[in-house]
Amino acid sequence: MRGALAIGLLLCMQSAFAQDHSQHAMPPSSPTTTDEHAQHREHTTGDDAPGDYRSPVLTDADRAAAFPDLHGHDMSAHMDDDPFVWMVMADRFEWQQGDAVAWEGTAWFGHDRGRLWLRSEGERERNHGTEANIEALWGEPVNAWWDVLAGVRHDISNERLGHHGQDWLAIGVQGLAPYKFEVQATVYIGEGGQSMLQAEVEYELLLTNKLILQPRIEATALGRNDAVRGIGSGLGEVDAGLRLRYEVRREVAPYIGIERAVRFGKTADFARAPGDDAHETRWVAGVRFWF
Repeated sequence: MRGALAIGLLLCMQSAFAQDHSQHAMPPSSPTTTDEHAQHREHTTGDDAPGDYRSPVLTDADRAAAFPDLHGHDMSAHMDDDPFVWMVMADRFEWQQGDAVAWEGTAWFGHDRGRLWLRSEGERERNHGTEANIEALWGEPVNAWWDVLAGVRHDISNERLGHHGQDWLAIGVQGLAPYKFEVQATVYIGEGGQSMLQAEVEYELLLTNKLILQPRIEATALGRNDAVRGIGSGLGEVDAGLRLRYEVRREVAPYIGIERAVRFGKTADFARAPGDDAHETRWVAGVRFWF
């Protein structure tokens, strides 16, 4: 009897001891928390891996939208990187004080890599007739700002004064100098070994969007005396002008201004011989247009 009681007490003590230690055991990890961290790690790893990125596959519909059918039309002319272009401009077409009409015009035709230039400048006075020139030049760019030109020039002179036309070979440059000065310089080789240099500089000062002030200076020098035309060797004449124009439209701009001509050396002597002045100032009014 005593042995049975002892065995029962021993079993009760073991059961209580096991229950007490089970209360101190760590709870199992939450499966929800573990899954969230695992998903976060998988998401991060997927973003950082460059090999997981894939470009979308092009379909026939995508290609058809990018390259539509032109129905037999040849679009190569519209896609030309250097198209044919042209322009005609009368930079000066004016009345000058003293019943004179003067002009200076340019036309060009061609491409950016090469153009045909036509230039003309002249003056018609009531008592002295017409003095003018026309040039045909081929020009090619040497850079984005400058062209080199070569061609021929023909002078139209007043037959009543005993002047005869003259032909020249021409080579020169034209372009945009620093500070936006428009520069044109040409060397001419004429008949009998005569030579001539003409240089012109212009600048356009924008006073408003439509009101523009244009100073201009032109110089002429000859290699030898030309008594028939009244031009001496060396620096013969300098013309300086100031014109204020208003652009009614970009293509049409009436203007007013003043022009001063100064002759030097032997050219001044040739001018004084028939009673003309070596220095001359004229008011001018005209229109500048292009198309």
